[in-house]
Amino acid sequence: MDWQSEIVPVLLAVVCGTVIGIERQIMHKPAGLRTNVLICLGAAVFTIISREMASGSQDSITRIAAQIVTGVGFLGAGAVIQDRGGIHGLTTAATIWLMASIGMACGAKFYGLAIFSTILALVVLVGLGRVDKYLEHNDEQHKSR
Repeated sequence: MDWQSEIVPVLLAVVCGTVIGIERQIMHKPAGLRTNVLICLGAAVFTIISREMASGSQDSITRIAAQIVTGVGFLGAGAVIQDRGGIHGLTTAATIWLMASIGMACGAKFYGLAIFSTILALVVLVGLGRVDKYLEHNDEQHKSR
């Protein structure tokens, strides 16, 4: 096993998945720590396999990547629940989709993109989550007047 080509991308995918997964676990979301790590790890492994299988033939390298996007879209769709109160799970589905893209970035050796995207995702989930709750609270107060 080549350290640079296989181990570093896989380990980085686990780290990125763990960072986002911890936030999702703390927020008690259905797709928590293990799910996010496995999605990111799986996408990285499939991307590495795709890269290795397509060595010498660049037109084939995108075929597995395209299937990752489709498969993860299906997985994310399963996280969305519609009931009389509205639609739930859209952020979870979006996080699943994003974790696959970060895993793909790791597998493709786009390490800077993977790390920056993970940090940005954490900022969005934590920071904008607080803004979202603030706006909802103000909207409820406005409606009760």
